[in-house]
Amino acid sequence: MIRTPLRPLARILQARQKGENPDRIERENIRLRHEEMRDKMRQRAESRLLFTGVFFVLAFLMIGARMTVLASTEAAEPRASTSGANIVAQRSDIVDRNGRVLATNLITNSLYAQPHLMIEPERAAKELVAIFPDLNLERLNKDFSGSRKFLWIKKKLSPEQMQAVHDIGDPGLLFGPREMRLYPNGKLAAHVLGGASFGREGVHSAEVIGTAGVEKAFDNYLRDPAMDGAPLRLSLDMTIQAASRQVLEGGMKLMNAKGATSILMDVHTGEVISMISLPDFDPNTRPNGLIKGDPSDSPLFNRAVQGVYELGSTFKIFAAAQALDIGLVNPNTMINTKGPMQKGRFRIRDFHNYGPQLSVTDIIVKSSNIGTARMALDIGAKRQKEFLKSLGFFDSTPVELVEANGAKPLLPKKWADIHTMTVSYGHGMAASPLHLAAAYSTMVNGGTLVKPTLLKQQTVEKGPRVISERTSAQARTMLREVVKRGTASFARVPGYEVGGKTGTADKPKPKGGYYKDKVIATFASAFPMSDPKYVLIVTLDEPSENSGKKPRRTAGWTAVPVAAEMIRRTAPLLGLRPELDRGELSKVVNTASE
Repeated sequence: MIRTPLRPLARILQARQKGENPDRIERENIRLRHEEMRDKMRQRAESRLLFTGVFFVLAFLMIGARMTVLASTEAAEPRASTSGANIVAQRSDIVDRNGRVLATNLITNSLYAQPHLMIEPERAAKELVAIFPDLNLERLNKDFSGSRKFLWIKKKLSPEQMQAVHDIGDPGLLFGPREMRLYPNGKLAAHVLGGASFGREGVHSAEVIGTAGVEKAFDNYLRDPAMDGAPLRLSLDMTIQAASRQVLEGGMKLMNAKGATSILMDVHTGEVISMISLPDFDPNTRPNGLIKGDPSDSPLFNRAVQGVYELGSTFKIFAAAQALDIGLVNPNTMINTKGPMQKGRFRIRDFHNYGPQLSVTDIIVKSSNIGTARMALDIGAKRQKEFLKSLGFFDSTPVELVEANGAKPLLPKKWADIHTMTVSYGHGMAASPLHLAAAYSTMVNGGTLVKPTLLKQQTVEKGPRVISERTSAQARTMLREVVKRGTASFARVPGYEVGGKTGTADKPKPKGGYYKDKVIATFASAFPMSDPKYVLIVTLDEPSENSGKKPRRTAGWTAVPVAAEMIRRTAPLLGLRPELDRGELSKVVNTASE
């Protein structure tokens, strides 16, 4: 720094020569120096004031922003740091074909205790038992007074329960946020949805995993973050499901049945529009499975998929269709039905004496065991097995339910001639109602294989051909005649051209043999038969219609009326307009004037 001298020699000499006072120069320089120093100090002070002001403004802005964030968030318990991977609790919704929610997520809270932080453990235990009566007071007191550092009390809390626990005021009772699965329709579609529970659990989150039904079958899809919350769309229609369940439940009670199931399927796409199994359960409070006894007695048992039954005379249309398709017979071919039919030590009889012979059509209409068995013998065991295998009766159904894998049809160990005969009319071989629904769809849709699915289909892809279109048309005519003048006359629903086949099979005993007074009654139907759209299967377990002098257990008296009412209720909901039966067109007289 260069400082100007107060008494510069040059200016002093000049002042003396001019006779001026040299001290004036010194005073002037001192004044200028002081002014310079004053300006520098002012500038420095102004800079410091500006910096301080900016600092305080920024500090107050940060404090205000933090206070805003705290005020806008909910209070939460302090979180301890943990190691390991984060638990992903996100799970996609499940909806029906029209977008109605079947399963979704609900934010709730869990309750846990840290006994070492509790102030009054005995009082807290007593008040917890008052809020949750299922808790054991003695057990809680023991846990709270022991050496445990952590204790789960409740995995899910309602808002009211959470507030009641909060009012206890003990710092050792803590809450953890979590996501739970909610089924807003309760029991409706319970067996299809299955249920979900918690997998890996942490204090602040829990992993929701599927335990049964589509929840388990599509567990990876529903938990995949890459799906970005896209819902899983099923083929079910909840309007149809609700109407069908109401009818089936009423029919089960009227027919005094132990259980019941129904399946409504699109004959072209294989989409399951409705699937019901009774008794059922609420997936929000899914019960535990049976430890002992018959698994089918559990409400968790899905009779539509897991129920493997001898389905009786519903199988007769398969023998007739195969015989027609390979050219052994035509619908009017006469078959010997004189009985009883002897095969070794076995005798095959009909429910009624139908005379010495019947046409193929009347064998189906009147449900002749003897006539069907004779056609099956002409077909032969090898061709019969190949045909039933092509219909899917040798494997589990490919439907998207984890329970389906364990429901493989029961087949004869040795396929002798007697088995060829009995299988043709639905005895000696057991399958699920869903197997039957898929096979009947193939019979009436023109002859192409149908695979059942619970996912909504965007396009229709025809499966491999099983029977010709001509055979399929002939089978439809026979099934229609069964309703018009056969064993399913109670299935007449005006305007919807219902066709179908009844089946009544004695129920097998657990240790061999058959009950004499317990049956499985099934009605396999399709509508409208002029252009089939849907197949409906109704199966009743141990039905008994008791309005007459003697109990009536056959499908014609039990399953058929239930199916008819179900069609009457659901057909309009499916968008099917009632039409005049083609057979009645000849009765219409044109009376309009020219």
